[in-house]
Amino acid sequence: ISSDVQQGTNLSEAMDKHPQCFDDLYVAMVQAGEIGGVLDEVMNRLSKLLEDTARLNNQIKSAMTYPVAVGVIATTVFIGMTVFLLPTFANIFDELGAELPLFTQIMMNISDFLRTPLYVVGLIGVVAALMFAYKQYYATPAGEVMMDGLFLKMPLFGDLIEKTAVARFCRTFGSLSRSGVPILTALEIVRDTAGNKVIANAVDAARQEIQSGGMISLALQRENVFPVMAIQMISIGEETGEIDTMLMKVADFYEDEVEQAVKALTSIMEPIMIVVLGGMVGSILVAMYLPMFKVMEAFG
Repeated sequence: ISSDVQQGTNLSEAMDKHPQCFDDLYVAMVQAGEIGGVLDEVMNRLSKLLEDTARLNNQIKSAMTYPVAVGVIATTVFIGMTVFLLPTFANIFDELGAELPLFTQIMMNISDFLRTPLYVVGLIGVVAALMFAYKQYYATPAGEVMMDGLFLKMPLFGDLIEKTAVARFCRTFGSLSRSGVPILTALEIVRDTAGNKVIANAVDAARQEIQSGGMISLALQRENVFPVMAIQMISIGEETGEIDTMLMKVADFYEDEVEQAVKALTSIMEPIMIVVLGGMVGSILVAMYLPMFKVMEAFG
């Protein structure tokens, strides 16, 4: 890039030669800054956009990390106790000639399954096949739309995904608009960075309507994807001629909403995961102690 610029190439054109590092968002904002003679301001806006995006992504990761970590720990503990601890107790009761209760026998069947290499390999193969099928289906246009639509409707996580997408849309669109990027070009870039195919399709449909002379707020409203509050604020921005300012305010609002949603989700997930972990460990303990009670009753 430095060599190209020294030879007289515009910075945006030099960046455009390296799409693996600088996507259309970078190039469009820098190009607008060059045309308007405000490249320094655009660079500051781009830096702020990247910082806000990184903070938003970190909030999402923090929301996902806890349940995944607890799930992995719970599964590991359950498998460990089922494979190593439960058979020891079962052998003791077999030596005493005690008949295993139904629940204990079910848990022993699970233990036998997990200790059989062929079954485990088969289970891993099934999981791998399902993951491969999911990736292949998600790679198709129809599959991506369907799965992203389901993600938006997921209990607990769907609301978080929607708010994140709206915040990202408004922040990126507002930054592009404020930097002087034409509306249609900005919407095209925002569409490609939406992170959700349903929202991307809505943005694309709105872009086509705007190209025919429609208003942004009305076009987005017809797609029935964006929250009413966001559309109302965008409409006010259009009427006052300060759409970039209103987009930034909407982005600020929904980023705060994401932060609150992450905190709420964490507070909800903690007791749920504790109950799940306790249930998994408790089922092993019940399976171990039920035969003991039965033996005690027999001797009694």
